[in-house]
Amino acid sequence: MQLDQDKKRCLDSLVWAIEQLHGDLQMHRLHRTADLIIQTMTGPWRFFHTPEHIFEVGGTVGATGEAIEVLAALFHDLVYVQVDQGVSVNISSYISPFVKEDWGKLIIRDQDELVSDRLFDLVAAVFGFVPGQILPMGGQNEFLSAVIAAKSLENLLPLDIIAQILTCIEATIPFRPKSASGLSASDVLYQRLMDISQDFGFSWTDEKTQSIVKQAVRVSNRDVENFAFTSSAHFLDNTWNLLPETNHHLKSASSYTVQGYRTSIQKMEGFMSFLKPELVFQQFKGEPDDQTYQALVDRTRKNLEVARLYLGAKLVSIGIIEALSFRIGRDIPISTMMGELPSTAHSAAQLEHFIPTISAHVPPATVLENEVLELLEVGRSLNSSYDVKNSPIATFVVKSVGFAELRKMVEQAKAFFRDDISSEEFLSSCDPDVVRTVTNGVLELFESRKIALGQLTRSP
Repeated sequence: MQLDQDKKRCLDSLVWAIEQLHGDLQMHRLHRTADLIIQTMTGPWRFFHTPEHIFEVGGTVGATGEAIEVLAALFHDLVYVQVDQGVSVNISSYISPFVKEDWGKLIIRDQDELVSDRLFDLVAAVFGFVPGQILPMGGQNEFLSAVIAAKSLENLLPLDIIAQILTCIEATIPFRPKSASGLSASDVLYQRLMDISQDFGFSWTDEKTQSIVKQAVRVSNRDVENFAFTSSAHFLDNTWNLLPETNHHLKSASSYTVQGYRTSIQKMEGFMSFLKPELVFQQFKGEPDDQTYQALVDRTRKNLEVARLYLGAKLVSIGIIEALSFRIGRDIPISTMMGELPSTAHSAAQLEHFIPTISAHVPPATVLENEVLELLEVGRSLNSSYDVKNSPIATFVVKSVGFAELRKMVEQAKAFFRDDISSEEFLSSCDPDVVRTVTNGVLELFESRKIALGQLTRSP
């Protein structure tokens, strides 16, 4: 039912936008395009980059200018090589005339291999790419998505309108720092469009070119708007939806390992620690205005700070579990150490059932710490298919030692993960009461299974 609704919504958006732009409504092609978009966006590894995401990025359906933003949003995440583990058969036919794979790298074909195609030349010009170039990780997915958008809309819309759609897609390449000369990604895009207008005969005025870039900035900022959510819990919900897209082992909640889960959290913590809030949102000549832009940056900074501390607490707690699991083996399912996820179908013992509820021995010292403790104890807004929304073990650790000690434990945990120290050395560096309580909890979990198994054995 949801798939049919998404296809209809996608088709309706395509029809509305092309009508607004006075394009050619070739319904058989639009039906095919809607199917292509929704099939791709509902692939088995899509948890965040889904149909709902592209509808949100498109913004509110309304005036003619917004039609370009709607169309750009529908196509902008069509290719996601890292998530989909490659390029699907359905979309590869659009790409293969222009791009080849060589030892795992995607490369624009050399000039003598390329067919003459003005639309592809336009896509390459918007992105600043050239024949024979290896597609960079930052821009690869957006470029390939733009190729599909251009070919899907060929002969349905004028070339200059397609150029504006491609510009919006290019702007969604995320987290780009300023160039060596101090230009932002939007500044560079603006300069590129000035040349494109002349080379392709669009005759855009400077005012028109600026308005195109501002439009692209709006799309780009909606693409990452979750970073500036006013609720950190909602921000973390989106983070938890991103995790299984590039950590595919998490899709099977019953079989992923302690180490696999830890690695997923560690990668996200590393990304959040590296990301600068000023790189998330774009601004170009007053779009958005200074007050709005600063508010976006400030909320992003706060969410990143929350996420780093929250993920750090998660890393320490799973690090303790992983170190204990090393006493059994090196590839232990997380359900072995912590029990199965809660289910309405049946109840089973979980590690958290054997961890005491305590008051904070060291109360949070800041508003930020208090918020993180609440997120750990009460939980994010939503459960996920592979994890519960609250963090009982991390809550116990934080309440036992406080956040100042937790930060030291994070560094020790990372040393353990790097193999700089052994699992036992890591456990020895942790608060002994914490390690003792978690160890006893695991033993009680094992004992509960032993008792349950014995009862089954004695049954007639």
